[in-house]
Amino acid sequence: MAEVVHIVLPAWQFAAILAGPLILLAAAAAGLRFLVRRRSVSGEDRDWSVPPLADAAGATLFHRWDVRCKITALLAYSFLVAALEHVTPALAALAVSLLALVLARSSLVRALTRLLAVTGFLVMFLVVMPLSAPALPGDTVLVIDGVDWLGFNLRGLYKALAIACKGVAVALLMEPLLTTAPLPVTLHGLTRLGIPDMVGQMVLLSHRYLHVFRHEAERMAAGMRVRGFRKRTDIETLRAVANFLGMLFVRSFERTERVFDAMRARGYRGRFPAPEEPRMQAKDLLLAGAWLALGITLILWDRFFQHR
Repeated sequence: MAEVVHIVLPAWQFAAILAGPLILLAAAAAGLRFLVRRRSVSGEDRDWSVPPLADAAGATLFHRWDVRCKITALLAYSFLVAALEHVTPALAALAVSLLALVLARSSLVRALTRLLAVTGFLVMFLVVMPLSAPALPGDTVLVIDGVDWLGFNLRGLYKALAIACKGVAVALLMEPLLTTAPLPVTLHGLTRLGIPDMVGQMVLLSHRYLHVFRHEAERMAAGMRVRGFRKRTDIETLRAVANFLGMLFVRSFERTERVFDAMRARGYRGRFPAPEEPRMQAKDLLLAGAWLALGITLILWDRFFQHR
């Protein structure tokens, strides 16, 4: 039986191994935030409209794909990707997601912005798992000279890399899934797949009016700053913030009542009109089958053609 291999390193080399990837990830995140800020509209020309989820161009394969087949196939493929255990198949799944992103002509900045939400979680895995994974026979462990109790297990690093690649692959795949059809069409497809219709209506209205309430909060905050309000750690700041939240709740509640009255005046009786959708064709089923076959191929590769 193979024994655990210990590689003793000086403290500075061990610190460089730990800090190097973290510095690169932090620099990438900072650069992405800077890029997003440069693309945003500032000053008096701020755009108060609701940002659309779907891209305007509809000439790609993902745009023409039946939404029911697209949701079923991509979600099933995502679950298969999440079941991978090794780094190489996970990297292949990441490459497939990047290819799908290119084929769908999705915004790269928006896709990378989506990744910012999971970056901290994935970085935690990359740091904690190599330091906490138990040493098994055949493992290679990096240790600091004179500090035997702290080891960096390369097997734990590979497991963390596999988890990170899977998370990024699934997160990137949500762009072709959600941005290649209007939100009402996607929600109607979910309804036809068995999701309650009321859930779809709640999601649709929430997407619309969360942005409205955010804009209302930004206008109220701007008004407070114009009147000299500055955040401090005192009771007056707490009282002002409490009044701000209470007024925002009251305005939001009044707005929802006006919106609901307007919907009823326009004939709303508990259901939105169903959007027009093309009929499901054989090519839609074939494309869904191709994605499922790709996911099963990755699983077979991971289970039977990777050394443990």
